[in-house]
Amino acid sequence: MTWTVEAIPDQTGRTVLVTGATSGLGLASAVALAGAGARVLLGARDAARGKAALQRVLSEGGPDAELVELDLADLASVRRAAADVRERTGDALHVLLNNAGVMATPPRRTVDGFELQIGTNHLGHGALTWLLMPALRRGGAARVVTLASLAHRGGGLDVDDLHFTRRRYVAGRAYSQSKLANLLFATELDRRLRADGADVISVAAHPGVTGSQLFANSVAHRSPLLAQLAVPLTKLFTQDVRTGALPQLYAATAPQVRGGEYIGPGGLGELYGPPAPARRSAAARDEELARRLWRATADATGVQPDPD
Repeated sequence: MTWTVEAIPDQTGRTVLVTGATSGLGLASAVALAGAGARVLLGARDAARGKAALQRVLSEGGPDAELVELDLADLASVRRAAADVRERTGDALHVLLNNAGVMATPPRRTVDGFELQIGTNHLGHGALTWLLMPALRRGGAARVVTLASLAHRGGGLDVDDLHFTRRRYVAGRAYSQSKLANLLFATELDRRLRADGADVISVAAHPGVTGSQLFANSVAHRSPLLAQLAVPLTKLFTQDVRTGALPQLYAATAPQVRGGEYIGPGGLGELYGPPAPARRSAAARDEELARRLWRATADATGVQPDPD
């Protein structure tokens, strides 16, 4: 299919929360959605970067945008953000775009003691999704879009050792695990929503190979000098963020999207190109693994799943 930002249907009257909206894919998505008429809530961990992103959305997108303080690596912050969003929106949310993420970080723990990548990329988003489900149900024709990655095809997922307490920590393996968790969660969420008869669908997307800040930030954890070199090198071999954001924007807005779908770039190897159906690994199609992860996520976060 050929699909561009100009094909986004009118979003007037719809409210969207974008996590990780201060740069890269999240910021590009926020600008596009605001430009289509949506009220956009920008989830931001850093206040200064959040204000800069908000000004860009207001100037390049549309006039209806606000900041929401949100640190996905801190469950107390996730709870506060969910309560804030529900209050601000009158408990009616139409799209939750679970975009934020960290990649290939050195061994680190979240505030709650989780391995940083699974804690931020999956557990924080899982808790946020469940806490916001009452607002999504009330919004009507609502969508949860969760960002996965080609990297989900990597080293699998160990539900019994999500935090690498028994295994040797490998940064790339931990990132791959977190992205597989994102895809499993999105699929299991949609299965449960359909069984519940909810007017909410869950869709996954991935950006292919995109020159976002994610790679540079990953390198910066190891060497600020290498991070400076990573930015121009990344631009040589990747598509720009506006193109990379198209699969998640398509998943969030295209009328023909159905629950449970997985959208990525339609070019060779799903590396580049316009939105198209994406391929899941065998592990991502494992329904029992998805159910085990669902239960482990509830146990780890202490948040009651909705639906359960």
